[in-house]
Amino acid sequence: MSQQNTAELLVKCLENEGVEYIFGLPGEENLHILEALKDSTIQFITVRHEQGAAFMADVYGRLTGKAGVCLSTLGPGATNLMTGVADANLDGAPLVAITGQVGTDRMHIESHQYLDLVAMFAPVTKWNKQIVRPGITPEVVRKAFKVAQKEKPGAVHIDLPENIAAMGADGHPLRIDQKEKIYASYRSINAAALAIARAKNPLILAGNGTIRAKATESLTEFATRLNIPVANTFMGKGAIPYIHPLSLWTVGLQQRDYITCGFEQADLIIAVGYDLIEYSPKKWNPDGTTPIVHIATHGAEIDSSYIPEVEVVGDIADALDEIGKRCDRTGKPIPFSATLRKDIREDYEQYANDEGFPIKPQKIIYDLRQVMGSEDIVISDVGAHKMWIARHYHAEAPNTCIISNGFAAMGIAIPGALAAKLVHPDRKVVAVTGDGGFMMNSQELETAIRTKTPFVTLIFNDNAYGLIGWKQNNQFGSSSFVDFTNPDFVKFAESMGLKGYRVTATEDLIPILKEALAQEVPAVIDCPVDYGENLRFSEKAGDLSCPI
Repeated sequence: MSQQNTAELLVKCLENEGVEYIFGLPGEENLHILEALKDSTIQFITVRHEQGAAFMADVYGRLTGKAGVCLSTLGPGATNLMTGVADANLDGAPLVAITGQVGTDRMHIESHQYLDLVAMFAPVTKWNKQIVRPGITPEVVRKAFKVAQKEKPGAVHIDLPENIAAMGADGHPLRIDQKEKIYASYRSINAAALAIARAKNPLILAGNGTIRAKATESLTEFATRLNIPVANTFMGKGAIPYIHPLSLWTVGLQQRDYITCGFEQADLIIAVGYDLIEYSPKKWNPDGTTPIVHIATHGAEIDSSYIPEVEVVGDIADALDEIGKRCDRTGKPIPFSATLRKDIREDYEQYANDEGFPIKPQKIIYDLRQVMGSEDIVISDVGAHKMWIARHYHAEAPNTCIISNGFAAMGIAIPGALAAKLVHPDRKVVAVTGDGGFMMNSQELETAIRTKTPFVTLIFNDNAYGLIGWKQNNQFGSSSFVDFTNPDFVKFAESMGLKGYRVTATEDLIPILKEALAQEVPAVIDCPVDYGENLRFSEKAGDLSCPI
């Protein structure tokens, strides 16, 4: 029996970590890893671009809480991974990126495709390391997964030189230590309970950390018991069901909106699982005068607009339960809550029967919500449509509307939807993208059909980079350099063996969505959108006044 090599030991360590999939591309410098994967329980998914691989690992990590794994070769393969790795790191999604590398005997001289990948990945990862000796492989892999999955989760990187990969390696995977919960101090819990009891107009701001901590049920019970309204960030959708009478839906637009009134009238913000990167506190607490109670698994980041009076650091669900038991404000109404929710809901529902064509973005999203079940998943790309999804697509359950808002990287929707369908094959999955974002990673639709992973891609088609045009018009009164032409998206889809649809009348959108979601192959829907609504919303937001 021949001795295992380092690549084989690496794969055994990945199996030990429970890795199901590795998303990546083959290359000369990762050949030994690919050979080791041939007899592995891990499924290697060959993608069409390394950025797609990283986005797949990114969304896999966000949905499961387990690190998604992506693989590339050296040089351009590794640089192509960077955007998806950075996205996972800033969005708090656990990810392990593995790169091939030239042999250690070539690193001291100018070598073909050689870059110092450890230095390059340092700014976009929590931790990264090169395997310089075969025997350290189990320690490097175990630390990589532990760091990636520890709060706040993020990306790590392992670099494996090709000569080290081929060397004989003694060793075996390390035992996975059990993660122990850390509980907040009673002192901080009591202080938070007192501050909340004294507040007349408290408001809860729920972030993605609430979802990562699986504390959504505790948050809903906490808000219900104390009768405190809840607004969620883009990435906190589903932290409380949108149908709950205390849900004030989503905050995070960079313009005034109804929920802005809630923050202006609040005399205490209870930030639960909130990361500053989700929505800058300078937007909702510009002068830093609104008191804050910070409840999270980690301490508050430093920001002049975010200086908590109380920090409750520990298991979020336990902290909410303990604060709720100690806080005497049961039944106290919040004056602005019911009026604000009524205004938000009326604004949302006014588009239910709108028949204008091209279709208003609010109407597209309203109809999409009608055909998606409470556990079905929408993956949003980045663009003007993302702002409308954030405002109008409401989640009943956590991790059913995935929005990249830390790094906010275009091109995430299609590879992300593939990963979501792998994680939840029994759910409907829709990638919502603009025509700009679609063309960035549309090649991964071939990966989807090859792997028999059906989902629907809904394209908001305006022949432009609509979000930038929106910003330009708001700032300068006109747009420039944002227009382009598109291929025939229906023929594009059909050329790959997918189903292609084009919406030509508003009343056809729901029937097309239903038919597309019933297909056994991926489907693409080309939907013309009326982005004149962007500027109309900006004008309305500028005139918005809050009820007294």
